[in-house]
Amino acid sequence: MSSSQAESISKSAAARQSLTELSEDELLLQSSVRRFAAEVVAPQVRAMDEAQQFAPGLVAQLAELGLMGIEVPEELGGAGGSFFEAILAVEALSAVDASVGLVVDIQNTLCVNSFRRWGTDAQRRQWLPKLAGGMICSYALSEAGSGSDAFAMETRAVRTNAGYRLRGRKLWISNAREAGVFLVFANLNPEAGYRGITAFLVEAGTPGLAIGRKEDKLGIRASSTCEVILEDCEIPATNLFGEEGKGYKIAIEVLNEGRIGIGAQMLGLAQGAWNHAARYAQQRKQFGKAIAEFQAVQFSLAEMATEIEAARLMVYNAARRKDAGLAFVTEAAMTKYFVSQVAERVASQCVEIFGGNGYVRDYPAEKYFRDAKIGKIYEGTSNMQLMTIAKQLLSHPVSLQER
Repeated sequence: MSSSQAESISKSAAARQSLTELSEDELLLQSSVRRFAAEVVAPQVRAMDEAQQFAPGLVAQLAELGLMGIEVPEELGGAGGSFFEAILAVEALSAVDASVGLVVDIQNTLCVNSFRRWGTDAQRRQWLPKLAGGMICSYALSEAGSGSDAFAMETRAVRTNAGYRLRGRKLWISNAREAGVFLVFANLNPEAGYRGITAFLVEAGTPGLAIGRKEDKLGIRASSTCEVILEDCEIPATNLFGEEGKGYKIAIEVLNEGRIGIGAQMLGLAQGAWNHAARYAQQRKQFGKAIAEFQAVQFSLAEMATEIEAARLMVYNAARRKDAGLAFVTEAAMTKYFVSQVAERVASQCVEIFGGNGYVRDYPAEKYFRDAKIGKIYEGTSNMQLMTIAKQLLSHPVSLQER
């Protein structure tokens, strides 16, 4: 047996360990985040949703718990954890508020991972301690004309004597209002098409960078979603992120990991909706008994729980594969596609179990329903996931069972 075959078998064995049996460290993290979500986040969920912003000091508290830099090495101020631990944190927070889950998700699966994989040593030393300490990083890729077709961007970069000048408009940028640094994608060589796309770091407050219109959204309202405007924004050469012309590669590879994060967010949301539905069904009485005693409600709760368990296995499997160094692109796309559907179905059924109370804001069901819809849209729509899945399966002769 060759060394490469032995390594592959070792990785496969690591990935095949019990998906839902957590290590001591993973259990401790999960327990801590669940307690924080219940005691700190839950009492503020409704107010944050109505105010469309995070409660003052909440992000700092997330950082104190180590959740803003889970995979940041300890020597750089982070928790020194794993990707799987980041997924557990996103899931636990999203069970209470998907907006809070989102800020931890983007920070870790998109931004921290980008710095760890593509940043220079100097950039990692400069920025990772700040991110772990609570500075929010915003991922500025999408534009009005380049959503699913992400590489049709019109934002341009030109070289200057001191570095680069950026000009363009980004749209639907999560957490832009709170961000301290932006990872901006712009085309440095439009003649080369997507191969001209390059990534840059732009610090908040840089002249020429402005935060534009804040979207008034259906769900995840506490997390800001804004336009980011670049008007002859000058940055130094040291703010080049990765190599020139490799921005498309950074975006693709990091978003593959980000899809698992969105799966975790939607998984947590579905679990939270189920928890509320089950409690309400046991408390709500009709015809002289709790509605949980009616078989129709029991069947509904059972179906919801079964789908949630299937979704959890998919999320955990994709995350375990990523940590084990195994191929995970297909699994990540399948996870994003399936779990977002589960979240929408479970949240909808939660509203129905609450009945009329599920349709009013005095109860939590309607917020879970509103928050769930975005799961099928951002970081790659459901149709984009299906395209990825089909392409992966049809272009590789190795079946999923043989992976």
